[in-house]
Amino acid sequence: MKRLFPHPYLSVLLVITWLLLVNEFRWGSLVFGIIISVVIPIMIAPYWPRASSMRAPGRLAVYALLVMWDIVLANIDVAKIVLFKPRDELKPAWITVPLELRAPEAIAMLAGTITLTPGTVSCDLSECGHALLVHCLHAPDPDSVVTEIKTRYEARLKEIFV
Repeated sequence: MKRLFPHPYLSVLLVITWLLLVNEFRWGSLVFGIIISVVIPIMIAPYWPRASSMRAPGRLAVYALLVMWDIVLANIDVAKIVLFKPRDELKPAWITVPLELRAPEAIAMLAGTITLTPGTVSCDLSECGHALLVHCLHAPDPDSVVTEIKTRYEARLKEIFV
């Protein structure tokens, strides 16, 4: 079974993504999604030798809801900044976020979360993988941004990934 599904979470995600892209349920679409979910993980298995390091996959749904909520709030904040804050009052900043995460999947998820949230972009990962460079549209207090990223996102990802 491990040879057929070397990355089972990826397989499930591929089926769900395919069905969402098709935008209507048909049995043929489901069968094709299952074929994709078997073929793609087998093809990429040599490049992704380690199995997923998820410890608590159930918490991933809660994390996704938190991120979606934060995206909505950040959209409102960015709209206020763009529409009402004078340019000379903006305080953009480059911030280095030290990472306690070590799982590549967790680091990628954190970087993606930061980039998906309007007003912030993760730009680079240090060579050793222990720090993330983030650009913020408006960060009057860069230390609070680091604290928020570490407590709101990184702490939750540490619970999800080993």
